[in-house]
Amino acid sequence: MPGLRLAFLIAAASSIGALPAFATADSSYVYCDNGLRCFKQPCPSNSALDLATGKVIKGVSIDTSRLPQADKAITDQSDVLYTGKIVVRGLIEQRTQTITGKDYSLPWLIAMRIARTAKDSERKHCSSP
Repeated sequence: MPGLRLAFLIAAASSIGALPAFATADSSYVYCDNGLRCFKQPCPSNSALDLATGKVIKGVSIDTSRLPQADKAITDQSDVLYTGKIVVRGLIEQRTQTITGKDYSLPWLIAMRIARTAKDSERKHCSSP
């Protein structure tokens, strides 16, 4: 019985330790076109403002494949993403892409859902008003 209790306590402690990492994996971002133009790839013409840290991540692409259907319909039928008009919940992940024979590790915003409309103060890094 003491061995079972110890196993339960270890499992509970491990779960508690994992919770903060899981909770911080999903954050809020304002994604948009930042106005930069390039002549070759990779091009940092889109950026995302991490609302938790205030950090602007330049050169980020967005993956909307995990958005719920209703949210996907909103992003597919308007320019809300590229003009920074919405806040999306998601996470940033590094993905390797091969561009003209060279590998690049580039940031991707994995959008999970639309959280709300962005405030004007959260759109300062965007090129569109």
